[in-house]
Amino acid sequence: MARILILYSTTDGHTIEICRRLKQTIESRGHSVQLLDVKDDPELAAGAFDKIVIGASIRYGKHQPLVNQFIEKNQATLESHPNAFFSVNVVARKPEKNRPETNPYLQKFLKKIDWQPQLLGVFAGRIDYPSLGFMDKHMIRLIMWITKGPTDPTLTVEFTDWQKVEEFAVMIAEL
Repeated sequence: MARILILYSTTDGHTIEICRRLKQTIESRGHSVQLLDVKDDPELAAGAFDKIVIGASIRYGKHQPLVNQFIEKNQATLESHPNAFFSVNVVARKPEKNRPETNPYLQKFLKKIDWQPQLLGVFAGRIDYPSLGFMDKHMIRLIMWITKGPTDPTLTVEFTDWQKVEEFAVMIAEL
């Protein structure tokens, strides 16, 4: 049984939902999983975990800066464990951009950091127009209009392929 830490950075809460599904799937395989928010700057104590996973959402083309800061601060610890990283973004709703090697946001992020995760994942996120503030709602609608996505401001649209999330969880368990 492995002790697995899943760290997350979420903007609107969907990344934590993905992390909960990962946790559920991994625990069903006999491992223990702890979820922690990167914004709490958790201490990665030596020997506390066997594997470390980081999941981060995208807003306006970027992960939150604290994700980069956390990775820089903890790179040696990350590299000394089996590890994974996944990105959650709405552009991954498109088949040609839903893999680590074809997702532009993940590729751009990997070029900015020195850490090279052993396992990479990309999941399409969710747009919850009713919960967005005025500016975000209209900016995201504009982006969706340009990229031929949903623009109805009354909709919540989830693009996540949950089977793909569960398959990633199995790969984490087998790292």
